[in-house]
Amino acid sequence: MSSRPIRVAPSLLAADFARLGEEVRTVAAAGADWLHLDIMDGHFVPNISFGPVVVKALRQHAGIPFDVHLMIAPADPYLEAFAAAGADLISVHPEAGPHLHRTLQTIRGLGKQAGVVLNPATPIAAVENVLDLCDLILVMSVNPGFGGQSFLSGQLAKIAALRRMIDASGRDIALQVDGGVTARTAPDCIAAGADVLVAGTAVFGAPDYARAIAAIKGPA
Repeated sequence: MSSRPIRVAPSLLAADFARLGEEVRTVAAAGADWLHLDIMDGHFVPNISFGPVVVKALRQHAGIPFDVHLMIAPADPYLEAFAAAGADLISVHPEAGPHLHRTLQTIRGLGKQAGVVLNPATPIAAVENVLDLCDLILVMSVNPGFGGQSFLSGQLAKIAALRRMIDASGRDIALQVDGGVTARTAPDCIAAGADVLVAGTAVFGAPDYARAIAAIKGPA
């Protein structure tokens, strides 16, 4: 069992979009550590979700950190808008722009925490030279674009390799997993080294959000 505190970041993509404000308030009250907001453009990934206007509207409904995952390309032109909308952490994909280092510098220059997202086919080498600018590394355990997909167990080796890389660096970098995370798959993610778990349908599809979050975190 991990000695690191485990945080759960429910993914708003699985919430009831007809009552988003209420959903945000309810999941925060249920013990969510962060709120994960998936931003999709229909170009970088085959789906469209929402933009900074929605993030700004929801910001007033909860005080927990807003973890904004940009699945858009190019990402750079929208960093300032999402920062202004209330994002606390902004994560980008290496493939979403020509200069990952500059993008992370920009996010930090906006006063926000910066993250890098690795798709299933993206090697960990993509983050080796930017660890000094990373507050978070997110491993996608499904191909991004849609919620409700099955967990790709082959990504556990990547999670473990990243945990070793982070520990060797001596830096305080959160290691997040997103995709198919449930009470059944969470223990394997935690054992591999993850300390932030993104869960969509496993939380918002459950009758009791608090119980679902507690089940994903596992024993205290």
